[in-house]
Amino acid sequence: MDDSAHLEEPHVLAVDDNSLDRKIVEKLLKNSSCKVTTAENAQRALEYLGLVDGTHTSAPNSQPHASKVRMIITDYCMPGMTGYDLLKKIKESSIMKDVPVVIMSSENVPTRINECLEEGAEMFMLKPLKYSDVKELRRHLL
Repeated sequence: MDDSAHLEEPHVLAVDDNSLDRKIVEKLLKNSSCKVTTAENAQRALEYLGLVDGTHTSAPNSQPHASKVRMIITDYCMPGMTGYDLLKKIKESSIMKDVPVVIMSSENVPTRINECLEEGAEMFMLKPLKYSDVKELRRHLL
């Protein structure tokens, strides 16, 4: 059996304003051998990634985080900045634009789903996320 996959667990940034949803996503990802960092809103996620005002900050601690994140999974409906807005900021960034972004929502709104996919989201998943959803994410994106 190859244990090398466990040595370098893919780092996922999970963004959700609902603490229970955030914990569920974190637990599912960790059970699927991912390293997980959580953020309670899009602004915190941008700060973690070192992306503020669409530019990459030169803060000494921001670059290492950004370069290690292999996937971002974010809720769509959040106060202040939506997951769609976060997606756009990530795709506008020269260093983060190739990182897959997955949008989650408890609402199945086809126009919203299409809008996110057209803007560059890799996938749109309905909440609550299940273990099978996370396995699919790992298979396709990590």
